[in-house]
Amino acid sequence: MRQMTWRAEEELMRGARSSAERLGVSLNEYVTRVMRAATDPNPESDGVGGVRAKLAQAGFLDESGTPRSRPSREAVEKARRAARGGTLPEDLVSEGRE
Repeated sequence: MRQMTWRAEEELMRGARSSAERLGVSLNEYVTRVMRAATDPNPESDGVGGVRAKLAQAGFLDESGTPRSRPSREAVEKARRAARGGTLPEDLVSEGRE
């Protein structure tokens, strides 16, 4: 996961914090959702259609990607189960160093 620093006018920060509180999420989660809405080529994902419409109206919507569908919940759970059986990263790093 990557991090970024974001500078914004105080009024914009208040608005973002207020919106995050109304949704019951952290400011980080709110900004992540807005960024995902701006860059996700699938306008129906995660109920972000309204945000995407506002971003498009403002000219900030990235529509260069290819639309794609989300995997089903079953497929995600199957992948999670399969990942649990793998080798831990620390074991890979320490392997052969003893």
